[in-house]
Order: sequence, then structure tokens, then C-alpha cells
Amino acid sequence: MARGMNHVFLIGALARDPELRYTPNGTAVFEATVAGEDHIVGNDGRERKLPWYHRVSILGKPAEWQAERNLKGGDAVMVEGNLEYSSWEAPEGGKRSMVRVKSLRMEQLGYAPELVQDAGGGVRMGSGMNEVVLIGNVTRDPELRYTPAGDAVLGIGLAVNETWNDRAGQKQEKTHWIDVTLWRELAESMKDLKKGDPVLVQGRLVNEAWTDRDGNKRNSTKVEATRVEALSRGAGAPGSPAATPAGPRTQTASSQARPQGQPARAANTGTRSGGLDIDQGLDDFPPEEEDLPF
Repeated sequence: MARGMNHVFLIGALARDPELRYTPNGTAVFEATVAGEDHIVGNDGRERKLPWYHRVSILGKPAEWQAERNLKGGDAVMVEGNLEYSSWEAPEGGKRSMVRVKSLRMEQLGYAPELVQDAGGGVRMGSGMNEVVLIGNVTRDPELRYTPAGDAVLGIGLAVNETWNDRAGQKQEKTHWIDVTLWRELAESMKDLKKGDPVLVQGRLVNEAWTDRDGNKRNSTKVEATRVEALSRGAGAPGSPAATPAGPRTQTASSQARPQGQPARAANTGTRSGGLDIDQGLDDFPPEEEDLPF
């Protein structure tokens, strides 16, 4: 597995007042929802404003320090962090998982932004920044598909490795499983990716709300890629077999954004919705964790 890269940068408004809570073992958790809009130009030349709401968590002593700053809903903040994958057994049975943002730094901006009132009672910044940069390994051979409108779409799973030392100084390792969606020319240019290939992905963080076959509301967080670089196997990947460079399979998608409302991925079961407000995608969280990595 390649050494991973996992960076998230958000600039947005706090959709509502943040909260400080404690896990059963006493770990402080500061939670906030950062919201903004991506202004995207579609392939029809029209600009669309796509709202986003991302739950952000800060853990441990930094959570208590952040709570002392008394940030309120509507305040503009900058967040630097990474994507955190977690999974758990659902009370109703079956395994559930989620991806959210673990903040390493949160700073208040020095101005009052333009705010958009949300139908759910919250607010979001009328613009903002929503950028993700990842390096990981493709988890399966991707399959190029086409929407009914003829747009190419390629979904890839990405395994991003994280290592850290625990309080006893022992090296720990965790893999974050991230779904990435590529569109149009970008999708077609990367259709030859194979399981195990290391790639760099740049894009934006998006939420999807959908209904499963049992009628339950579900949500997922993934990355919509705007740039993908195929890396050489073996470069920075201890234990990987040597291979020739993957070749010039680099493509950007700055002018290939999908139209608003088009699903980011065809569902195998159930239906998906392009609609989003402050309360969608914010309540589907795992039970409180007994122990949290730092």
C-alpha cells in the first residue's frame, strides 16, 4: 500500500451553533457543520450553485480549546483536516460505514460573509472553498459506464493509508476507504486504471442522500474528482511490485462539471436524490466511540 495523502480544505459558514460532547471514556469531541456553495459551470455553459454541508469534528484537548472560542452559527471559518472513515454494526443488523471530516485546524475568518438562509433553519456561505487532495490505491478494477444522457462516469474506490504513533509511542495504521467519482473526458481518460494502482485525486467533497430498498434514508460522502494523476507503482509504496510508470494518464475536469440534480452514481437499489438541506446527511452517525485515535 502506498503512503497516503489525505487533505481537506473548507471555507464556509457554521450552519448552526457547534456542540461539545464527551465520549463514555471522557474524550472531548467538538462537532460543527460547515456549509457553503460551489459555483460550477456545466457543459451547457451555465453556472450552477451547488450547496454543501460537511460535518467537522475536533478531538481531545483541541476540542475543548475550540469550544472556548464561542463560535456561533453564521460565523465564517477555515478548516484544514482530513477524511476519516469509520464503520460499525447497526442496531438493526448489518454493517454501516461513513466518511466525515476530522479537523486539524479551524480558524475564524476576519469578515462577515454573505449568508444564504436554508430551508431547514440553518445558513450557509454564498461561496466558499471545498477542496480535497488524496493519494491512495485503487481498490477494484473500475468499470466505465454511461448515463442515459450519454455522459461517461467512472466510480473508483480509493484506499488511503494513515499512520500515527499512539500515546505509548507504538506505530498505528488505519486505512480510509473513500469513493471517488469521475465524469466525462476525465472518466474516459482513466478507464484503464486497475486494482492496486496508486493515484493522486483532486476534487470536491460531496454528499448524497438516497433511499435504500427498505425505504430507509441513507447518505454518503464521496469525492467528485476534477483532476486525477496515475502514479507509478513502487514509487513510495514499500512492498509493492516494481512496475513501469503508468503513462501520461493525467486529465483535469475544470469545465466538465455535471449539471445540478444529475446523480453522481447510478444506484443498484433504491433511489437517490440531488436535493440537500442542513438536516440531510447529518444524523446518520455511528454510536459514540469508546476510544478515538489522535
